[in-house]
Amino acid sequence: MSAKDETPTLSACIDEYLEYLTIERQVSPFTIRNYKFYLLKFAAWLNKFYPDKDLADVSSKMLKTYRVYLAQTKLACASRDGRGEYLAPVTQGYYVIALRSMLRYLIRQDYNVVSPERLELPKGKEHSIKFLDFAHVEAMIEKADTTTIQGLRDRVIMETLFSTGLRVSELVSLNKTTINLESREFGVVGKGKKIRVVFLSDRAATWIERYLRERDDHYHPVFIRHSGTKPEIDDPKAGEKLRLTSRSVQRIIAKYGRLAHLPMAMTPHVMRHSFATDLISHGAGLREVQEMLGHKNIATTQIYTHVTNPQLKSVHEKYHSTGEAE
Repeated sequence: MSAKDETPTLSACIDEYLEYLTIERQVSPFTIRNYKFYLLKFAAWLNKFYPDKDLADVSSKMLKTYRVYLAQTKLACASRDGRGEYLAPVTQGYYVIALRSMLRYLIRQDYNVVSPERLELPKGKEHSIKFLDFAHVEAMIEKADTTTIQGLRDRVIMETLFSTGLRVSELVSLNKTTINLESREFGVVGKGKKIRVVFLSDRAATWIERYLRERDDHYHPVFIRHSGTKPEIDDPKAGEKLRLTSRSVQRIIAKYGRLAHLPMAMTPHVMRHSFATDLISHGAGLREVQEMLGHKNIATTQIYTHVTNPQLKSVHEKYHSTGEAE
C-alpha cells in the first residue's frame, strides 16, 4: 500500500500546493494570492453543499455540479439594472484552472483524487489580438511634446515599449544602471522570474539618452513623475517614491492614443502586440519572437501568426486558378 493512499484534507492539500508553487515553481506572490483565492472558493463551496465530504470524496459528478455553480454565480457588485452580473466565462476559467492544476499536482504526489480532466474548462468567446501598424504607432508617438521634460519622458516610454515589447511591469521597474545604451541591450526579469535579453533600436536608445541627459537628478528609476509634490532631497527612498507605476503608464499610453485618434483604445499591452506583429510581418521566426517576448510556451506566441494572412492572401490570388475575375 502506498504511503500516500490516505489523501490529506482539502485544506492541507491547498497549503501543500501553494507551498509547492512558492518554493519549487517560484511563482509570483500575485499568482499565489489568486490561486489561493480560487481554491478557497472551491473549499467553501464543498463545505456548503457537501459538508460531510472532503477532497478524496469528490467525484466527477460533483465537479460538474461545481461548474454549474460557477456559471450561475453572480458578482458581488450589482449591475446598473440592480440584478447583478454573472461570472464571465474567462473568470470561471480562472477558478477551474487553479483547481485542475492542484489536482494534477496531487496526482503526481500519488494522492487518490479525481482526475482533473473531469473538470472541463468553460468555453468563452475568442478575442482578436489588438495591434497597430508602424504608421499608427508613429502617429501616437509624435503627439508627445518633447519641449517639456514630461512630454520627453512620455515619448521615451512609447519608443521603449515599441522597441522592446516589454510588459508594463517590466518597463516601470527599469533603473538607469539596467540599460546599456552602448550595446543597446539589457536583461529584464519577467514572469516566473525568467530572465531574458531585450534590445533597443538606435532611435529608442537615442531618445532614452536624451531624456536621461535632461534629468537633473540622481534617482535610480528610468521613468519617474515630474509633477506633484517631490520628496525631500536627502530622502534615501526619494527615487522609489517618484517611480512611475504601471497604472500611470497605462494612463499615459491611453492619453496619446486618444490624441492620435487611433481606431482602438491604447494600452501598453497593445504596444507589446504591435511590437510582436511588426517583427513577424517582417519575417522574424516564432522562436525568436518567443524569446524576445519572454513567453514560456511557443503556443502563446502563435497568436501573432494572424499577420501571415495578408501573405497567404497574395499567394492565393497569385497561384489559385480562379484568382482572376473573368
